[in-house]
Formats: sequence, structure tokens, C-alpha cells
Amino acid sequence: MKEYLTSVEDVLKEQNSSPDGLTSGDAAGRLEKFGRNKLKEGKKTSLVKRFLEELADPMIIILIVAAVISGITAFYEGESFADVIIIMFVVIINAVLGVVQESKAEAAIAALQEIAAATSKVLRDGKIVTLKSEDLVPGDVVVLEAGDSVPADGRIIECASMKIEEAALTGESVPVNKIVSLLNLEGEKDVPLGDRKNMIYMGSTVVYGRGKAVITGTGMNTEMGKIADALSQAKDEETPLQIKLNQLSKILTVLVVGICAVIFAVGLFRANMTPEGITGDTILSTFMVAVSLAVAAIPEGLAAVVTIVLSIGVTNMSKRNAIIRKLTAVETLGCTQIICSDKTGTLTQNKMTVVDHVAGDEEALVLAMALCSDAELDPDSHDAVGEPTECALVNDAYKHGMAKNDLKARYVRVAEAPFDSMRKMMSTVHQTEGGQIVQFTKGAPDEVLKRCTRVMEGGQAVPMTDEIRAAILKSNKSMADRALRVLCAAKRDWNALPENSDPEFLEQDLIYLGLSGMIDPVRPEVKAAIVECRQAGIRPIMITGDHKDTAVAIAMELGIITDASQAITGAQLNDMGDEEFNRNIEHYGVYARVQPEHKVRIVTGWKSKGKITAMTGDGVNDAPSIKSADIGVGMGITGTDVTKNVADMVLADDNFATIVSAVEEGRRIYANIRKAIQFLLASNLAEVLAIFFATLIGFTILEPVHLLWINLITDCFPALALGLEQSEPDIMKRAPRDPKEGIFAGGMGFDVFFQGAIVTVLVMVSYLLGHYIESGVWEFVNSPDGTTMAFLTLSMVEIFHSLNMRSRRGSLFKMTTHNHFLFGAMVVSLILTTAVIEVPFLAAAFEFTPIDLNEYAVALGLAVLIIPIMEIVKFFQRKLGK
Repeated sequence: MKEYLTSVEDVLKEQNSSPDGLTSGDAAGRLEKFGRNKLKEGKKTSLVKRFLEELADPMIIILIVAAVISGITAFYEGESFADVIIIMFVVIINAVLGVVQESKAEAAIAALQEIAAATSKVLRDGKIVTLKSEDLVPGDVVVLEAGDSVPADGRIIECASMKIEEAALTGESVPVNKIVSLLNLEGEKDVPLGDRKNMIYMGSTVVYGRGKAVITGTGMNTEMGKIADALSQAKDEETPLQIKLNQLSKILTVLVVGICAVIFAVGLFRANMTPEGITGDTILSTFMVAVSLAVAAIPEGLAAVVTIVLSIGVTNMSKRNAIIRKLTAVETLGCTQIICSDKTGTLTQNKMTVVDHVAGDEEALVLAMALCSDAELDPDSHDAVGEPTECALVNDAYKHGMAKNDLKARYVRVAEAPFDSMRKMMSTVHQTEGGQIVQFTKGAPDEVLKRCTRVMEGGQAVPMTDEIRAAILKSNKSMADRALRVLCAAKRDWNALPENSDPEFLEQDLIYLGLSGMIDPVRPEVKAAIVECRQAGIRPIMITGDHKDTAVAIAMELGIITDASQAITGAQLNDMGDEEFNRNIEHYGVYARVQPEHKVRIVTGWKSKGKITAMTGDGVNDAPSIKSADIGVGMGITGTDVTKNVADMVLADDNFATIVSAVEEGRRIYANIRKAIQFLLASNLAEVLAIFFATLIGFTILEPVHLLWINLITDCFPALALGLEQSEPDIMKRAPRDPKEGIFAGGMGFDVFFQGAIVTVLVMVSYLLGHYIESGVWEFVNSPDGTTMAFLTLSMVEIFHSLNMRSRRGSLFKMTTHNHFLFGAMVVSLILTTAVIEVPFLAAAFEFTPIDLNEYAVALGLAVLIIPIMEIVKFFQRKLGK
């Protein structure tokens, strides 16, 4: 059926539906029949392919080659295959862990997508309910308003000045004026997609007005579904940090391959100078030394650790009502310097309540306010549903004994001019039971008053005078000074139905009825969040469409500004040139009566100062400013689908305090990632230096399998545990991080080198002591006891060093928080490392010699020394830092 060429009645009949929508039972049956309203997803990579991709890493390939060569040699010479088994075991475990970690990351992202799933307003069982868009079925009747994304294809059955942006489908950037009536073919065989004005299509956006439509196609049966039949748009997005780490890994790989080649060449040259010359054993042993250096240098788990920490952090944020849509936002959050926030619902509770009226006839004012609104009264809860301001008016009418549903029956709406943020008002035209035509207009007092020529006094309309207008404006200011939001209502009587519903035609020669004042209480947790912002070097900015006096009162109560001179209106902003505004931008903390385009200018102004700026928004017109901000924040409750889709972060509770907690979480995640990076690089540098110096001196300190074990057990797990470290107490008392700073900023490069050198000395001393205890001679030569002790010291010194890394500068002994994951990793590592040394068959596999209790204590004691050494170093670093 071509629904656009079919009447509304016939389409409803074809879909076996009605203007009141489906019942829940019908919808459930159709959902099972037609499936979910989702586009087909791209094929997921199989577990086998993922596993093979993990093995495709260049360093892993080197290890596999080493294992193959060792296996061939062992086969021909009748030696043990222990090396081969251990290398392949570690390689496989590493690949399995990689697959598991990737799967967990995907699961976390899937959970976030579930949380952030788009919703639609639908008529079910005769009531408007909010459902996930994927649960829509053919026959459903959806209710659409400006800012909504169209969830599926459908035939329009009701339309009030509705305009829809369909550029995603048609390429036409101009919004389409929608209609209900049939289309005229005018001699054509069919109507092009862009001209089907009585249809709605998935992927488009309502930008003006409102309407209803019956769904005719869902999922892959939509026009968007036809386009996306073989679509798989999901692409992995690397964060700037991951890009830097990948660059670091590439540099490390090139350096290591170069060093390995040099070591291999030097080893062969030395062998060639001996009487035996170069033999197969010499080549193998030299190759294994080079492989040892490669294994020691590359922090194999670095990328995985960063991904997992980011993923876990994002999941934690979602539990705190901050849904991160882009991983880049996590890093940028830690740099945030300016937070531009809406007032209503973000700084306040979004529970508007009418508390005052100024009117000659209060009942007439309340009646006009309730009828000139799109909010509805729920017959069960007797609470209004809709936009908060309009809900307050409908609830106010109910308190005065006027239920909206009863009013609608007595005053049938026959025409309207929907609210527009440019003219700041809306109008509705009604026909009474007696056949009279009356228009009600409500909006911003200053705008409505401009169009009022008369005023009601004693039941009669008398001319508006300057004195009366001044008195009204004085009342308006008095209410605004009490932080009330004030709306003005007016009426106009018609002899017949107006010939058109254009705002310019309707909204003139109005009769003033009165003012209603309402308040939206400040969220109690926001005051503390503002204080925390100040301590963290973050400046909060209030942006609102409300009256300047109202905005100033709320902002001063919250501590955003200290003086009314720090507030500016949109009109004043228009009179300022960009140069003047950018010069004075730091003076202003409140922007009142702003238009959406002003928000872009505010963001641009702060960014021109080099400030990392977050911008909140909920309306469709806020999308440009949210997109241009460094951190775009969409509202999860009041926000439109368009706003959520362009945002980097969505607030599930629309709460300013949630932004601040997300900033803290962003700082914690970044700080922990740096700790993990420093730990891994320092540990691997120590391994490289130990292998390098031992090779130059002419002895083998550790075998490749030993280093593989250390990297698997004593590197990855503590690094992950460091990523789960709680925030340090002063993390929100530090200045925001410079987004341009590199990985090694703040002296981290020196820390890595210095700490790596300390660990190297401890390991070399342990080897030397091991050989002395074994032979009574102080010298660096091949020593079984030395190797075992060096292995134990290196394994445990890295574990103990992870305790130091809980804070890069703070003392371990003054930390008040606990990291149970890190202590768990320590215990497991100590048990496993001891088992490898002491359990006979494991010790034999790793070619370790059993050591006595004294040697064990010495090796462990040397490892523990890293803690007091670092405490002394950090003490002087703190002193120098001050």
C-alpha cells in the first residue's frame, strides 16, 4: 500500500489500528511478528577471528617464531620441550585475555547503548506512554513534538504546523511542511520521497510544531532500512590517549627491533671469534637473548589496560547517571575549565509550581493558562504530563477546581500557533459549547504586553494605558525579584473562526488577563557542586531563557555570581561586537533571555580564550552549541533526541551535580591511566636494562620465559588494579589538566627512567648476592641461584612498586583509601611466583634452582626496599614541588 496516496481512515483500517493507538496485547503480538524496530547490525567478529587477531601482534609473532625454533632444536637434540610449552602457554593465555577484555568492553558499550536507547511517546491503551523506540510496531500511533527524532515510517493523522528535517533521506536541507490530507499525483505515476508531505520517515527530525502519525513500517521495512540493508556503520574510535600510546608502542617496537638486531649481531660476532665458531646452538642462544630483550621492552598489556580502564570508568559513570557516548569525552572531562549550564532542571529541580497570581479575574487567568498549553492531566494520578512550565499551569488549574480534561471538552481547540523561542509565546483558538470563538495567548510578559491594546477591569475590556502597563511591568519585576518565573496571559474574541493561524495574524489587539508566577526550587546538591567546581579551578556559567532578575536571584543563591553586574541579556549580547565580548567574557557569569544562537557565541568566546568548555542543552536548537563545545552535554530527561545524538555525554538525571561528579571521574580515570602507564614503562625499562647490562657483561640474568611470566603476572594485573584506584582526596582541588600536555608531562618521563634504574640496581644486586651465596665469589657469571633470586626480586619489586604508584607524589602511609584489587593482585602474584620457584616440576620447567629460606628472604627483602626508597624520593619531590 502507498500510504501517502491513501486516506487516514483507510491506512488505519489497513494497519488494524485507530486514532487512539493499539492495546498492549495487540502491540505485544505484533512485536513478535514484525520484530524490533531496529536496523540490521553488521556481522560481529567471531571469537576465532578475534583470537587470531590477538596472535597477529608483531611481538607475539616473534615469540611464536622463538618457540618454533626452540621446538625444532629440542626435537633434534632430544632435549626438554619445557621452553616451547611455557612460551606457547603464555602466548595463548595472553591472546585469551585479550579476547575476554575486548568482549567485556563490548558488553559495557552495549549496556551503555541500552541505557541511552532512544524513546518515543506512543498511544497505548488510549494513554500517552513513553517507550523505547525499538519496541514500536506497525499500527502504533506516535506523538511528535519539536526536537523529536522520527522513530519509524508512518502516515500523519494529525498535524499542527509540523515541519520535519529530512536531509538524511532526501538531501534537502530545508524542513518540509507536513500535512494530513491526500497528495495529488498531478499526472505523475508516483510521488518522490521528498514530496510525500503526509508521511514521516525514520531518521528525520521534527523541528517545529507537533503531530501524530500511525506507524506503517518499522526496522528494515522503513525507507532508512532500505538504504541501510547491508549497513554496518560501527567503527572503533580511538581516543587521543590511545593514539599517543599506539605511537609510543610503534617507537618502542622500532627501538627494540633495532637493539635486538645489534645484540644478535654482536653475539654472532663474539661466537665467530671463538674456536668453535658459529653453531646452531650459538645462533639459537643469541636469538633467544635478543627475544628476551624484545619481551622485556614491550609493555604488551598497555593498550588492553587503557581500554579496560576507560571501559570500566565509562560504566561507573553510567551508574552515576552520566552516560558517556564518546570515549574521547572521558579524557576531555578531566581538562574541563568552564561549565555552561542551563538553569531549569539542571541547577533546579524542574518541578515548577505556580505560587502567585496578579489578575483582576484570577479564575479567567488560570483558565487561559491551562487551555493555552499542551500539557495534559493524567486521569489516574491527577498530575500533569508534559513540559514542566505548562505542567505547573495545568496543575494550578486543577487546584482551582478546573481539570484540563473537562476544560478541553468545554473549550475545543480548533487552531493554534505553537510556541516559538524567537517570539516567546504561543496561542490557541477554542470553540465553546455555545459556539463562541476565543483565543488565548501566553508567553513572556514583555513580549505579550507589546501586543495588548486592552485590559480586563471589572469584567470589561478597557484601553491599555501607559500607567496600567507600567503597573503590570512593576508587578512582573516584583515577582521576578523573588526568583519567580512569570508568564503573561491574554485573550482575543473572534466572531468567526480565524481565516489562518499564522502568529502574525493571531497575536495582535490582545486583551491582557494577568500574570502567573512560578518557582523551580534549586536542587539541594547543586550548592555543594558549585563549591567543588570553584575548588577544582572550574568556573560555572548559567545560561537561561528566563528573565534576568530571576536568573540573578538563583545564581546569587548558588554562588555562581556575587553581583548583578555579572549578568548579561541576549539583547545586550547582540549589541556587543565579538572583540568587545571576548575581551569582557570573563566578567559574565549569567546569561539571561538568550537565544540558541547566543550559546554558540558563548562557547566560541571561551574557546578563543583557550578554555576547555562544557555546554549543556536540551532543545533541538541547542544542538549547534553542544556540538561546538569541547564537551557537549545533553539532558536525558528533558532533552530531545537530536540533542542527545550530538552530545558527548548525556545526563540521565539532568543534574548539574552529575556533571561535576563526571569531571571528578574523568580526572580519576586519566590519573589512574597515567599511574598504570608509568608503572608498566618503569617495570619494562628495568627488565630491558637488566637484560642489556647482563648481555654486555657476558652472562644470562633471565630467560625469555621468565620475562613472559613476569609481564603476564606482575605487570598486567597490578596495572589493571591501579586503574581501579579511588580518587585521591585532593583530585578536585587541583587545577584542570592542560589538554595539550603529553604522556610524560609533569616529570613522568624522569620518574619512569629513575624508577626503572632503581629496580635494575636491586635486581642486579639480587643476582650478585645469589651467586655469592652459592659460590662465595663476588662476580657476574652464569649462576642458577642468581637467576632464581633475580627472578623473585624482579617479580616482587614490581608488585611492591605498584603500591608506590597508588599516588605519584603522595606518601603511601598517609593514604586513607584502600585498593582491595591491588592487594589481591599482590597476594596472588606472591603465591604464584613462589610456586614457580619451589614446586619441583614448575621449577624444572622454568629451569630454576631451589633456593633456601635465607636466599628467599634476601631476594624478597631487596624487593621491599623499593617502598622506602620511593618514599624518600617522593618526599623530596613534594618539597621541590612546593
